[in-house]
Amino acid sequence: MQLDATTIAIVGSGYMGGGIAQVLTRAGARCVLIDTDATRAETGHGRVIADTRDHVARGYLTAEQGQAVEANLTWSGSLADGVQGADIVFEVVFEQIDVKHAVLRDIEAVVGDDVVIATNTSAIPIGDLAEALTRPERFLGVHFFNPATLLPGVEVIPHATTDPALPAHLVELLTEAGKEPAVVADTPGFVCNRLQFALFKEAARMVEDGHAGPEQIDTIVRASFGFRLALYGPFAVADMAGLDVYASSYTSLERALGERFTVPPSLAARVADGDLGIKSGGGYLGLSEAEATAMVAARDHAYSELARLRADLDGTAS
Repeated sequence: MQLDATTIAIVGSGYMGGGIAQVLTRAGARCVLIDTDATRAETGHGRVIADTRDHVARGYLTAEQGQAVEANLTWSGSLADGVQGADIVFEVVFEQIDVKHAVLRDIEAVVGDDVVIATNTSAIPIGDLAEALTRPERFLGVHFFNPATLLPGVEVIPHATTDPALPAHLVELLTEAGKEPAVVADTPGFVCNRLQFALFKEAARMVEDGHAGPEQIDTIVRASFGFRLALYGPFAVADMAGLDVYASSYTSLERALGERFTVPPSLAARVADGDLGIKSGGGYLGLSEAEATAMVAARDHAYSELARLRADLDGTAS
């Protein structure tokens, strides 16, 4: 199924629901923004149109994309009416499990058996949300990041009884919409928030221990590994740095800070087997020699361009 042949209902007309609506309609999908209060639904629709026009004016979107949003987006103050003809229904309501359960039950009561139901949640286990449904096999999580209109990543999260074909179907549609989706397991925090909150906890601990202030930590993160992470994930960075270097650093950190910095078992095993990352061939990503050489060759150019972009944007992101 292609986006321009897909009808999507979005239940929840707030900022996130509206952002998802813009993403999908600008790529050609027909979307209806639904709220049980008609005034809120109409207001939400108006906000998406206004934001889209602003994004076109700023150059974030092309004029053609802006026209697609205005042509493809409608609104409804009735759930039963709004989901008529929908191929997929996105639930995008308040991040509270009892509220989501109630809305999911309402959605299931008014859609056909072949309609996919997806939830946008940043933390609630998808399996727990699926308990509200009588047909949980057509249900999965699709976690957009805020602002949905600008951040490319999306977590696609099947639960234990999700139809195995559904994740690939959603990945295809999201990719067509210009997103960078990844299928991840239904575990606490999924991937993004588990990593994000682990980082924040360690940063907060450093402040509490008097090792650095918030401004100093933010500066170091933005200008060091955070700079790299704009282009490469943690495994690519480790493979390029050298897995033996990482293992040695963990040993020093554990000696000073305790077992929370014990060398990860998979890292220790790789180093013991002589896998030191791309300098020995292999690494977590298993890149071929040619692929590794190409990545390293591109890295310095990419970092130089990113530094130039940061300089151009200096002051506008604060």
